[in-house]
Amino acid sequence: MQWLNQQAVTEHLNMQDAIDTIEALLHRQAKHPNWVKSPERLVIETFSEELFSNSSKHSSGSHLSMPATIYDGKQEYTAVKLVTVCPDNPSRGLPTTTAIITVSNNATGEVLAVMDGIYITQVRTAALSGIATKYMAKSDCQSVAVVGCGGMAYEQLNAVLTVRPEIKTVYLWNRSSKSAEQFKTRFARDYEQWDVELMVCEQINDAIKDADIINVATRAERSLFSADQIKPDAHINAVGAYRPSMKEISNDVIEASSMVIVDDLAGSHHEAGDLIQANDASDCAWTWDDLSGDLQGLVTGTLRENDTDHEQAITFFKSVGAASFDAAVALYITQLAVQKNLGASLS
Repeated sequence: MQWLNQQAVTEHLNMQDAIDTIEALLHRQAKHPNWVKSPERLVIETFSEELFSNSSKHSSGSHLSMPATIYDGKQEYTAVKLVTVCPDNPSRGLPTTTAIITVSNNATGEVLAVMDGIYITQVRTAALSGIATKYMAKSDCQSVAVVGCGGMAYEQLNAVLTVRPEIKTVYLWNRSSKSAEQFKTRFARDYEQWDVELMVCEQINDAIKDADIINVATRAERSLFSADQIKPDAHINAVGAYRPSMKEISNDVIEASSMVIVDDLAGSHHEAGDLIQANDASDCAWTWDDLSGDLQGLVTGTLRENDTDHEQAITFFKSVGAASFDAAVALYITQLAVQKNLGASLS
């Protein structure tokens, strides 16, 4: 069994590999639906307001258990990710999300690898945005806005630049401008392969008004901008608002979108706060019946033709995550670790 800490995972997982791995998974699922099994993840709220609102010093968070099995044509594997979301952790100098992943051989039950799951979570989430951008954003994008400069935002921007390397300008906005400045410094240092100008904006409108692509990753509970504030052909990747009570994207942006794509159909109905609230709003014309489809249909080309004519309209990708995506990336790292004896070998 191999143990891979965060450093080992980071050193051996790059964005293009993650994108290719997830695209391959989507094609495999389309061709062999029974080869990938991913039950709905178990989510337990922690320090919920109902129980602790009068006594707890902790913000409410969540614990998630996410199992999935993958058969690759020769062997079947199980990957299980355990995640804890701690909103107060940044003030402690710790990441908001902590995670660990195990990968086992189902034929023998042998655990092949145990690995830190933080970077895998960040990369697979970002890879989904990269894939959506690859197929949905217009072909001549020149700029991207980063709305919310937390931990997820780094790799999300990296993914967009991986599929749209022609981008030259990046606008940054965060409720705390200090965090946006820190993002700028760190991204320029750690992702020097991208020749982009990073600009911190004091107002969100200054960040989004000229952006061809808008990455949104926040815990907002009210929408952050409206359709008249963005370009009429902008593409949006939204990876925050992971509870029904949360909302980053306004109803009028969703209504104006020519394509609305989700990464996971089942999960989005339970967790995609933006879409859940739009569907439930009496003054919003968008409903679940208007959903264009999922990432699998986008990648495999099974969406209707009129759903893919989107160069001159807003497009919207909403990601909530699914265990199968984590499993695919974790399995890729596991097989690499076994082949090359990466990390530490444990008996």
